[in-house]
Amino acid sequence: MISTLFFVALGGAIGASLRYLWGVGMTRAFGILDFPVAVLTVNILGSFIMGLFIVVAAQKGLSHLNPFIATGILGGFTTFSSFSLETVTLIERGQIASAGVYVALSVGLSVLGLMLGLMVARGVFA
Repeated sequence: MISTLFFVALGGAIGASLRYLWGVGMTRAFGILDFPVAVLTVNILGSFIMGLFIVVAAQKGLSHLNPFIATGILGGFTTFSSFSLETVTLIERGQIASAGVYVALSVGLSVLGLMLGLMVARGVFA
């Protein structure tokens, strides 16, 4: 358990560092934009890599690398890749309604949670 946790943490540090470097690179390449292109592209790229990794790992017997690569590196790079994987897993199981509810709740309540956190921090409820 401790060694798995270490690999998740190590992968998370690598993924978060890559996400930061991606953002710096995008800013240097395109300047500061009015649209969060860096985050959007990280989410798309991370989800694509997650899809590749899950299939290749299963086919090659490398699923033991899931904590380090899927949870750690890709989770640190973008948690959206994990969200995407869980959504597609529900869809592939035929749980279309559950997938829809999961997407709606995840996006809606996450945005609402962020807004609530902003309001609390800004003293709106004080």
